[in-house]
Amino acid sequence: MSVAESAPANSTTPSSATSVVTAPKLLDRVRAAIRTLHYSPRTEDSYTHWITRFILFHNRRHPLEMGEPEIGKFLTHLAVRGQVAASTQNVALNAILFLYKHVLGKEVGLVEGVVRAKRPQRLPVVLTRDDVKQVFAHLNGQPLLVSKLLYGAGLRLLECLSLRVKDIDLQRNEITVRNGKGQKDRVTMLPQSVQAALIEHLDDVRCQHEADLRNGLGRAPLPYALARKYPTADREWGWQYVFPATRHYIDRHTGVHHRHHFHETEIQDAVRQAARKAAITKHVTPHVFRHSFATELLLAGYDIRTVQELLGHRDVRTTMIYTHVLNRGGRGVLSPVDRL
Repeated sequence: MSVAESAPANSTTPSSATSVVTAPKLLDRVRAAIRTLHYSPRTEDSYTHWITRFILFHNRRHPLEMGEPEIGKFLTHLAVRGQVAASTQNVALNAILFLYKHVLGKEVGLVEGVVRAKRPQRLPVVLTRDDVKQVFAHLNGQPLLVSKLLYGAGLRLLECLSLRVKDIDLQRNEITVRNGKGQKDRVTMLPQSVQAALIEHLDDVRCQHEADLRNGLGRAPLPYALARKYPTADREWGWQYVFPATRHYIDRHTGVHHRHHFHETEIQDAVRQAARKAAITKHVTPHVFRHSFATELLLAGYDIRTVQELLGHRDVRTTMIYTHVLNRGGRGVLSPVDRL
């Protein structure tokens, strides 16, 4: 008996959810809908994963036979038995709602009685300037350049790694972030102190790209339907990744050999090891550089709306959390003990 056949009704382990092929035609329709709406490959993998788990949990019943009660039961199970984070529970709900709305054409009403996973209220980790210098001192190569852009421009890690050559404007000292969080474009600064290293890096990348072209390669994956509209664009210099991967891969949809961008885990591991060598006790990840960027701008007196725009936050309340990190709360409160 296969894993799919032997999986219990309430099994929600990742191995059972990803190994089973539940209603292939249904999942194919889900993937087609996701690609039509230009969602990312990560979202596609995540949504198909959670939809599969939802169907497995309810004994392989077809979603059209289920509704709000079954959705609520699954979400409650994730919170109570699975003890998932609030963000994970929300992703699972979004995946199921996507299935019903965009694939099955069925509106889902209010899902009542769901036990919500608790969302902890945590302040972001922020590094001081000395902390940043110490971490940088233990980095080199692409991890160092990427980290400087995260700290100097407020980029998210994947936003930085997904940059194309054409997104860098050395004359205007600008970086254009394409399809950031919420599928929004924005413009942020290109730190002048990074320019020389970036230009040298791009020269090396161009040499690598030209060597790939001579070997019949040199193709970068293009977003959406651009590959069909402009068949040769994926070989053009402007469409190459600023931080390309060290090797090629075969695109699972087209079978084309592509050179994707540098993998995020390489940067994460390098930053983690650098923080350990620098003896920094804070939990340091690449995203901490973005938090530190925002905090430094507020310390320098920049308007919070400017910081919001550079970070790409939809709501200024998201940016306001950095005033709490500064222990200012927008009021500049001075501790009584500091007046002694």
